[in-house]
Amino acid sequence: MPSRTVACLAALALSAGASFAQDYPTRAITLIVPYPPGDNTDLMARALQPELSKALGQPVVIVNRGGAAGTIGTMELARARPDGYTIAMVPNNPVTAQPHLNRLQYSAERLRCICLVYDNPQVLVLGRNAPFRDYAGMVAHAKSADEALVYGSPGQGSTQHLLMAQLLNALGVKALHLPYQGARPMAQAALGGQIMVFVESPTIPTNNNLPVLAAFSRERLSSFPEAPTLTEVGVPIEGASHGGLVAPDGLPDAIAARLEAACETGVTSETFRTAASRLAAVARFAPGAAFRERFVAESEANKGTIAALGLARE
Repeated sequence: MPSRTVACLAALALSAGASFAQDYPTRAITLIVPYPPGDNTDLMARALQPELSKALGQPVVIVNRGGAAGTIGTMELARARPDGYTIAMVPNNPVTAQPHLNRLQYSAERLRCICLVYDNPQVLVLGRNAPFRDYAGMVAHAKSADEALVYGSPGQGSTQHLLMAQLLNALGVKALHLPYQGARPMAQAALGGQIMVFVESPTIPTNNNLPVLAAFSRERLSSFPEAPTLTEVGVPIEGASHGGLVAPDGLPDAIAARLEAACETGVTSETFRTAASRLAAVARFAPGAAFRERFVAESEANKGTIAALGLARE
């Protein structure tokens, strides 16, 4: 085929793609939430929904697809047509941990990240009746004997479990892990003295009047200014419960850019920030490239942690 013809065809294709992106969206957009109604991810999605719809000029319809630690809904998203009419609000664990725990047909590298929406640094929480009162005391107790330290998590393979495992590995200690079916029963166990420490979002110790030993954040948290960051105590580990909008792999760049711009408008709006604050969440926008880089880096770190725990898929 003559080079001039090839060039003309390429120009036509680019023109058609640009026109399609310029017209997008022309109908309602489905926003999958891979958790049941009322879950934190669902509440964040519903807080963003009206702002996203306003920015895109089309209805955004939330569809809940809960189950299997968020993987059922995320799988549905991964299988959808990459046309911009099916997106999802997904937290980090289904993307950065679950593919290493189970055989799934998606990964952090095989999804199109649109934008970061929220970012909640995790904290190390002290349970009642623990035989220590601060971070240094926890370390000393943990090193006194194998499994002297008893910690909980809201589920095996959860973000909080993996962060605690990374901390213990950095300290070179072995502890006894007691997994629970969610944050609420875990907090009750901490209040009852069954576990000594656990990792969770700041809202959990606030609502249960429990002290915080340290923060998995870059800077000290305003809600717990006296709690040092782990970097301050010599263990440079950061971790958060964070998430945002993702789309199927293969989404055209022009449509991804349109969604990213709408997402930035929504996340930075006063309305969404206020709604997020009421949910004890931190509204934080990051563009797709930075969001993807964070997911991929976390996935790689979780891969090693999960293998070390003996939880890796066979």
